[in-house]
Amino acid sequence: MRRYQTSVYTVMLMAFLLLFNSAILNASDIPKPPETKIEMVVDTLHGNLIEDPYRWLEDQESPATRAWIDQQNKYTNAILETLPQRDRLRKRFSELIKTDYLSRPRQHGNRFFLYKKTGEQEQYIIYVREGLRGEDTVLVDPHTLSKDLSKSVGLMDISDDGTIVSYYVRDGGADEVTVKFLDVDTREEYPDSLPNADYFSVSMTLDKKGYYYSLRTEEGSRIYYHEMGSDIDADKLIFGQEYGPEMILSAYITEDGKYLFIYVYEGSSGEKTEIYFKNLQTNESIQTLVNDIEAVFNIDVVGEKMYIRTNLDAPNWKVMTGNMKNPSPENWTEFIPESDAVLRHISPVGGKLFVSYLENVISHVKIYEPDGANIGEISFPAIGTVSGVGGRWDSDIAFFTYYSYHIPMTNYLYHVSTGEREVWSRIDVPVDCDNFEVKQVWFTSKDDTRVPMFLVHKKDLVLDSNNPTLLTGYGGFRNSEQPYFSSMVVTLVENGGVYAAPALRGGGEFGEEWHRAATFERKQNTFDDFHAAAEWLIDNKYTNPSKLGIRGGSNGGLLVGAALTQRPELFRAVICTYPLLDMLRYHKFLMGPYWVTEYGSADEPDQFGYIYAYSPYHNVKKGGRYPAVMFVTGDSDTRVAPLHARKMTALLQTSTGSDRPIMLHYDTKAGHSGGTPMSKRIEDITDQQSFLFWQLGIE
Repeated sequence: MRRYQTSVYTVMLMAFLLLFNSAILNASDIPKPPETKIEMVVDTLHGNLIEDPYRWLEDQESPATRAWIDQQNKYTNAILETLPQRDRLRKRFSELIKTDYLSRPRQHGNRFFLYKKTGEQEQYIIYVREGLRGEDTVLVDPHTLSKDLSKSVGLMDISDDGTIVSYYVRDGGADEVTVKFLDVDTREEYPDSLPNADYFSVSMTLDKKGYYYSLRTEEGSRIYYHEMGSDIDADKLIFGQEYGPEMILSAYITEDGKYLFIYVYEGSSGEKTEIYFKNLQTNESIQTLVNDIEAVFNIDVVGEKMYIRTNLDAPNWKVMTGNMKNPSPENWTEFIPESDAVLRHISPVGGKLFVSYLENVISHVKIYEPDGANIGEISFPAIGTVSGVGGRWDSDIAFFTYYSYHIPMTNYLYHVSTGEREVWSRIDVPVDCDNFEVKQVWFTSKDDTRVPMFLVHKKDLVLDSNNPTLLTGYGGFRNSEQPYFSSMVVTLVENGGVYAAPALRGGGEFGEEWHRAATFERKQNTFDDFHAAAEWLIDNKYTNPSKLGIRGGSNGGLLVGAALTQRPELFRAVICTYPLLDMLRYHKFLMGPYWVTEYGSADEPDQFGYIYAYSPYHNVKKGGRYPAVMFVTGDSDTRVAPLHARKMTALLQTSTGSDRPIMLHYDTKAGHSGGTPMSKRIEDITDQQSFLFWQLGIE
């Protein structure tokens, strides 16, 4: 292997920096980025020769890769720091993000556990409140855990009586966490912590003598039991040794502490769920509930009654009931039938069943009696999202959240017995909501499928084909594109822009059929929907290709990666965050095995062809006139390997035939799971929005 010549890149970068003397206003002024060496690797897959010139960038810790990252960051920062919008955007984002925050609480006994922060604090702090109207006192303050404030905390589980909490400590944005246990009365830590790793669940027993947890290992997920006070190395493996790394296992104890339920999922979006249970009171062996039905199940147990949300013979989902005294599926009966609306979640609270629906991507919540009678609904007149009804079966207190693109998050306290609701907390953000218009339109995709799209803009928008527009989407893993509050959307609209969010196939907006319409060999439907959305915006005079930007992350990063390689003429700018891009090798890294149930695997001869056809990394054309691109990733993304963004950056920089910049924004702390300090979040979003405003001509 040829030695990496760091000094050459340093000299080139110094020469490049001398070219900057004022704000960069034109893409044609951008010099070439630092060169990236090519070390060609050729694989043979099913008789096809596959070239990979940047395989060496997969090695994240090699000196060559670290030097390359450093040069790329210097190149990107040198451009961003010259943009004239930065100070104004940073000031506005500070106003929107530096706000006081109070979360919905979780009730255990007479205690309420919640997150809270002031506008100037960097991370969310865990508090406890004695009684609904009592004072909040600090339980865990992450600001004391690291000098750079990169550590964040979050609740994992709480004992039924509220005397013990388990919480995680996350370093940067990694998925791996350390789990700790705290005595709420004395504020002393128990010695029973779990080391830094991936945990899918932690659930304490009712008697507080131990807890069950799901640990991700190289061999696969495993369920363990830990007895409080014992050595962690002596923890008992109770389930999972027969499953491979493609399966996800989790374990939860019912609210009354009687039953342990174990779920086995086929990756992140498989079509089958296995469920096992154990009676903890009788200490019987683990029993099988369902493991041979091709459907997805989620079960809530109240007393002995089971509420089962499932897509069994119901693509829009339904609710069935059963009894733990005779729990076999053949004894289940229909409780809430499938309807035209998609049944998203069920929440047993206050002796009632709260059922969340999506109807044409508009959310509302229906309330049912235990006998199945519908007695009410939670909804709002404006287009928005009602989410997260939470509470206990034996308490009259429930909480839920409402927000929209132009309406900051508001948490409501709901009194189940009376149906009365009151504002629990509201984020006080300086936004003129009355000047925003949020509406839903429909467009026709390539195969004549009708697809809805939310649009956000000022009420007096002129359709002159010249409005700067940001189009975003996801389209995968049953996730639904619902309205949410975003400071990035607010600043775009305030400056005359349009925000567009289509409900792409692959998501869950219209049930399981909508999801499956863009999995495996049908994945191209997601991209075709996205292209059709862009064409609709252009045809209806909202914008034009020189004013159209796109943004997506994770699976949405794959989306915009495919869009920029398949239809580069449609877009001016691309923000591609934490993306999947090398689809021939994605399943070989980190959480990749969990996504084979969504995409397939290039190792399979019958799946290789369609994956290769859309894999962004393998469809970059030499001399192609590509849009301006900012890739965003970081070392702490331990879910989607940062190598995707590194390799794609190098390939596009070498290949593009346009004069638009290809940039990499690479953070050594940032990752997929959040936890970024507030001031760093402000800087990161300022970088992205400055890039977007620059490219779309927003001054």
